[in-house]
Amino acid sequence: MKRYAKIKLLALLSGFLFHANCLAQTGKVKSNGIEISYESLGSEKMQTILLISGTGAQLTMWPDEFCKKLSSKGYRVIRFDNRDVGLSTKFDSAGLPNWEAIGKALSQKQQPPLAYTLDDMAKDAVGLLDALKIKKAHIVGASMGGMIAQRLAYNHPDHVLSLVSIMAGGGNATFPLVAKPDAIKEIPEIAPNSDKETFMQREIKSRSVLAGNTFKPDQNLLRTQVQKDFDRSFYPPGFYRQGAASTVGFYAGRQAELKAIKVPTLVIHGSEDPLVTVDAGKDVANLIPNASFVLLDGMGHDLPQKLFDNIIDLIAENAERAK
Repeated sequence: MKRYAKIKLLALLSGFLFHANCLAQTGKVKSNGIEISYESLGSEKMQTILLISGTGAQLTMWPDEFCKKLSSKGYRVIRFDNRDVGLSTKFDSAGLPNWEAIGKALSQKQQPPLAYTLDDMAKDAVGLLDALKIKKAHIVGASMGGMIAQRLAYNHPDHVLSLVSIMAGGGNATFPLVAKPDAIKEIPEIAPNSDKETFMQREIKSRSVLAGNTFKPDQNLLRTQVQKDFDRSFYPPGFYRQGAASTVGFYAGRQAELKAIKVPTLVIHGSEDPLVTVDAGKDVANLIPNASFVLLDGMGHDLPQKLFDNIIDLIAENAERAK
């Protein structure tokens, strides 16, 4: 049970990335029985790239500059708030995750008690595309968003043109739970009922650690970005429930599903990722037929500004493979 007690930290880290606001058309749609908030940049006549965020991360996870540069490649770029974060539907009645029950169920290979699963979140993304009358899209997900993207490509292949999975594993629990435990230990655990300032301080520390040592974010800029995110939406319960869904996804054992994905696929990983091991990323690429793997030197569990052009070019090149 000690192993499963430790998974809470993994769950609560896997969505912290470099945030900034992206100016775009905004809206809400009904999707999979809930409301999903989204932003769209670029002409509706262009092919769509759908960006999926990680645990606890709002659509603001994908920076303004990143979105604009990606759209300039000739694509409509859509990002959205996953359920339970940002401006999308919250699951207040579900309460906080029962980690003891989740750990027990995992140890007994039973279905853990969750408010929702990553499969549900993949359906949310499909519902968003349907509501916007988009038949197919290029799917890009980072961290937990990468796992959601993988599920979308397997469960809903008729909606997918190509797949990019960034800093995400594929549900193979034979890999270490955390890539660099000593680094992750620097991030403090806090109570779910902690005040806003405590959560802000923890998130600033988390993003700094997850960025690795090569592309450290400026602390003043980072605090400003975190403040903007929290001003847009501060909702810790959703962060914890998404963390539970992400954790169970880590133990899902989806090797057979990954082998069945047929669309052009690219797996991107950072050489300094302290959370998800490089081998876990390579495993995803090895399982998906004809997938490519790119290791970005110095990148952590983050989207560093200095690598925007590299990452965007890689996404666009993979999308071209689908044409």
